[in-house]
Amino acid sequence: MDRYPPIADHGLVGDLQTAALVSSKGVVDWFAAPRFDSPSIFASLLDHDGGGYFLLAPEQGEGTWKQLYYPDTAVVVTRFMSPDGVGEIIDYMPVHRGLTASDRHTLVRAIRTVRGTVNFTLECRPRFDYARATHRLDLAGNTATFRAPGVTAFLQSTFPLERDGRDVRASITLNAGEVAAAVFTTDAEDRAAPQPPDGDRITEEIWEQIDYWQKWVRTSRYHGRWAEMVYRSAITLKLLTYAPSGAPVAAATMGLPEQVGGERNWDYRFTWVRDGSLSVRALLDLGFVEEATRFTHWLGARLSAHEGPDGEPLQIMYRVDGDPHLTEEILEHFEGYRGSYPVRAGNAAMDQLQLDIYGEALYALSQGREVAGQADYQGWKALARTLDWLADSWDRPDEGIWETRGGRKDFTYSRVMCWAAFDRGIKIAAEFSRPADTALWTKARDDILEQVMERGWSDKERSLVQHYGSHVLDASLLLVPRVGFLAPRSASWLSTLDAMDRVLVSDSLVYRYDPQASPDGLRGSEGTFSLCTFLYVDALARAGRLPQARYTFEKMHTYANHVGLFAEEIGPSGEQLGNFPQAFTHLSLIMAATTLNEALDALHR
Repeated sequence: MDRYPPIADHGLVGDLQTAALVSSKGVVDWFAAPRFDSPSIFASLLDHDGGGYFLLAPEQGEGTWKQLYYPDTAVVVTRFMSPDGVGEIIDYMPVHRGLTASDRHTLVRAIRTVRGTVNFTLECRPRFDYARATHRLDLAGNTATFRAPGVTAFLQSTFPLERDGRDVRASITLNAGEVAAAVFTTDAEDRAAPQPPDGDRITEEIWEQIDYWQKWVRTSRYHGRWAEMVYRSAITLKLLTYAPSGAPVAAATMGLPEQVGGERNWDYRFTWVRDGSLSVRALLDLGFVEEATRFTHWLGARLSAHEGPDGEPLQIMYRVDGDPHLTEEILEHFEGYRGSYPVRAGNAAMDQLQLDIYGEALYALSQGREVAGQADYQGWKALARTLDWLADSWDRPDEGIWETRGGRKDFTYSRVMCWAAFDRGIKIAAEFSRPADTALWTKARDDILEQVMERGWSDKERSLVQHYGSHVLDASLLLVPRVGFLAPRSASWLSTLDAMDRVLVSDSLVYRYDPQASPDGLRGSEGTFSLCTFLYVDALARAGRLPQARYTFEKMHTYANHVGLFAEEIGPSGEQLGNFPQAFTHLSLIMAATTLNEALDALHR
């Protein structure tokens, strides 16, 4: 197999509690269990030689490969076509239908020959706890049991397995119409093996999974343009959401670089208040009310818990169950994707001060009230206490939305979102007749607006800028019209949009900012941010620049991978970079699609 496949060369499968990446050559090179943020079991994407992988694929001779999703599902089909035969690998993880956290997670890999004869090869080399733990192998017939501290894993197949040191290998030849399967199951320590796989039952289960996903997609009320891309993004968001809590992770992976060979390699398997909050409106726009409601409940619980650093109501990110502890460590034994070192597990940015999260949180709760009903009295008191605290705390430097490690500044976007927090809080209090110091909140809101327009505006650039006293532009400010800070067709906003177009946009792709103009404390450069490109589309559509918005949006589709997924960034050669797939990118795609679709509909009425 290729030593390191392109980051984008994967499909994603999951069971709503964890997920795995399957390369287009049939290799599972990323999988952690029992949760997204658990230590890895397969991680050859971060260390080819030592990370562990699960290969099940045709023996590579002359032929071509194609990977796709079965339409509107999370079932991945990888097809190999050669003169001797056509073979397929069908990968999926049976969805956990309930909301209870489970120790048991199953990756099903079915193989079949469509035409001719195909020889398949299996190699299963798990490496537990980020390849730091040793394991013992017991092999009995078609069942291999891997035992490591705290976890037991089983590989069960419909064909014989062979020991290969502490790992397992096998080969099987299938003629046209024949089907086989290998099932990898993880569970708690010393658990018994599940029932062995049965070919007929696997076939039934495949159709059950297809039916589950297609029925879920059909509950969407979105029937506009680009429906296939929108539905793929919605499925991806659901795959990245931890069902027991309703909290989405930022991405399925950790450590994938923003620049190959660089140090910008972060762990994204946690729930950011910002990302999750902005997903609420996107989910509601598609009609996925249950998913939006569950996150607002999770967010309300975080406000009530009041577990932020230094007495703050919130911290910027949490584990999927709400645990605020995300200690960062460097996995020194991992070489990193194509030598991109260090590989980090955990995230030290958890204790950063990022004041914008209060705006995104209130934005979510004000959207979520459409479906979640009024907050109970205690929930409202927690929200009101948060805004009272913010009234005394908004006017100070912070680390900003991009989690830079170059020191605190007076970031304009943070001020704008504090404005949004007070604006939404005042409106909720009035709508539901709740007790609140609205005079205090109103003064803070108005003070922020005046300060931003005086200190966050550059006469040189004729634009809002990244932080006070600078002339650096920042794509995070593309959210300004969405939250209502400036009218989308006001002169000041259109001038800001023009400035961004001059400085941050490259052939319709958008950089978040220029690290050379605004040092962020890290070495190296980065690509364009896919999130920012979709926010640009949203802003263009709101500004009435519909031909430009549509061109940018539809061109961006051409940068998706072969199954419609996006990583965090697009590099200078069009390659996808960063953790994969990224939830924020897919939710911003949905936001852009719904805004642009509505604007185009209005134009043709």
